[in-house]
Amino acid sequence: MKPEIINSMKGYNGKAFVSDLIAGVIVGIVALPLAIAFAIASGVGPAAGIFTAIIAGFCISAFGGSRVQIGGPTGAFAVIVYGVAAQYGLSGLATATVMAGVILILLGVFKMGGLVKFIPYTIVTGFTAGIAVTIASGQLGDFFGLHPDFSTPMIILGEEYSKLPGDFLPKMIAFLRSAATVNWYSFAMAAICLAFIFIWSKFVKKIPGSIIVIIVATVASVLLSKFTSLRCDTIGTFADGSPHYAIPSIKELKPTLPDFSIKTLINLFPTAISIAVLAAIESLLSAVVADGMIGTKHDSNMELIAQGVANIASPVFGGIPATGAIARTATNIKNGGRTPVAGITHAITLLLILLFFGKYAAYIPMPALAAILINVAWNMAGFPAIKALMKGQKSDIFVFLVTFIITVFVDLTVAIEVGLGFAAFFFIKKMIDLSEIQDERSVITGGIKKDQPSENLNIPEGVLVFEIEGPLFFGTVRKFEIATERAQADCKVLVLRMRNTLYLDAGGIKALEQCKAACDRKGITIVISGIHTQPYMLIEKTGLADKLGRENIFDNITPALARATELVK
Repeated sequence: MKPEIINSMKGYNGKAFVSDLIAGVIVGIVALPLAIAFAIASGVGPAAGIFTAIIAGFCISAFGGSRVQIGGPTGAFAVIVYGVAAQYGLSGLATATVMAGVILILLGVFKMGGLVKFIPYTIVTGFTAGIAVTIASGQLGDFFGLHPDFSTPMIILGEEYSKLPGDFLPKMIAFLRSAATVNWYSFAMAAICLAFIFIWSKFVKKIPGSIIVIIVATVASVLLSKFTSLRCDTIGTFADGSPHYAIPSIKELKPTLPDFSIKTLINLFPTAISIAVLAAIESLLSAVVADGMIGTKHDSNMELIAQGVANIASPVFGGIPATGAIARTATNIKNGGRTPVAGITHAITLLLILLFFGKYAAYIPMPALAAILINVAWNMAGFPAIKALMKGQKSDIFVFLVTFIITVFVDLTVAIEVGLGFAAFFFIKKMIDLSEIQDERSVITGGIKKDQPSENLNIPEGVLVFEIEGPLFFGTVRKFEIATERAQADCKVLVLRMRNTLYLDAGGIKALEQCKAACDRKGITIVISGIHTQPYMLIEKTGLADKLGRENIFDNITPALARATELVK
């Protein structure tokens, strides 16, 4: 294991540096409003978000196992950070984050990066959608310019609150009770900003609309407040002119050790595990997406170590939890970033912005930040993935819904625990059911027939045959990654033999789709051989059969190889 930046320096030249430099500067500019927005959504000040993007962003790029990963604060942590900061304060949050960093380093050192793949796709989709709902709902106050009155404690569902609640239901009730305070100017600005971001993304792919929105909205807000009576909340002040958030200064970027008392460590240990698990999942998912975009392979264990270093350094310098950010990583790739130098440049760019232009952040309108975060939540929710999942098995739908509901209404940690429990239960049940089916050959022959063992296969040149042994579910998805890697060889057709695959779940469907996408990029056709009833019914129901091409799905290896021969001619 060694940081990817060391591998990247082999053959590095001036042209590569210029490309990384341009990408890093663009990502740095794009990251500024997101860092501020995520920090505010987490219940902390703008300084925490900017410091996290600088410190953690540098560490993740300098020590990571991915060439193009961009790290920093993300929306996924908003729910956890808000709750911990409200209960234990910023000192407690710093302690939990450092503990999470240590856990991440241990996971990497003991080469446990692959264990993250054992978390089912349904659970990841469920809690991601739940976090998206929580983020979007939390922005309603700034979107409409609401000001709930907590001058006297507000009683909500039997609980007393002296500030905006962190839980979903009490927060929504607080917003409803303050509906009379709506600022229509704030609403108009937020709605226009949100519409602009959606429209912009349809026509411009390289530069996100968020940075354009921040600049235009800030200028418009300053001019309108100067020449008219229109006012809205900004980062620096409320609409009535009272102070809001303090603007960060470079002088604040200094180390401070968190509280490491035994009592604090024990109380925050479960939270630290939640932060570590979430950081591991999101960073490795981001790295996998990046691999698919540039055709490389990241080192998951080295990436976990880098995430650990980042989450130890970030809170020491006043930051919050950090992880790999998919949107910023994609922006980096689209703008030419190909080595960790781009990520390091992004962190330096943010530092220079803070040094020379930080004071102007006070004028950024809160409605514009709310629009940006709602757009982030929309993209984060993964509606296409949810739509595909809802066409699958009832057990997958149930696990998704349970994880989603518990994430929104209870807690992310509980959601993951309960989701894993149900996923394990359904999997064990399905394996028991399928073991009975295997003894009843009549059940199998009524559907898609089992591929019979074949001797002396005549495999034409340009065809790769890959056989999957056993069920293809969330715990065996790595087999498909290996298949995809092997498919990078000089072949035109990849034959997937599934005669021993009796079971397929949502994770397996996702793996098949990723395998197909990787093969499509290389001009490789996938042919399925010997598929059983349950897997075939699932790929039929989810529409994957049409994507693969029904003419490429066979019940036996002989016609499958005949089809492969036609394709390579």
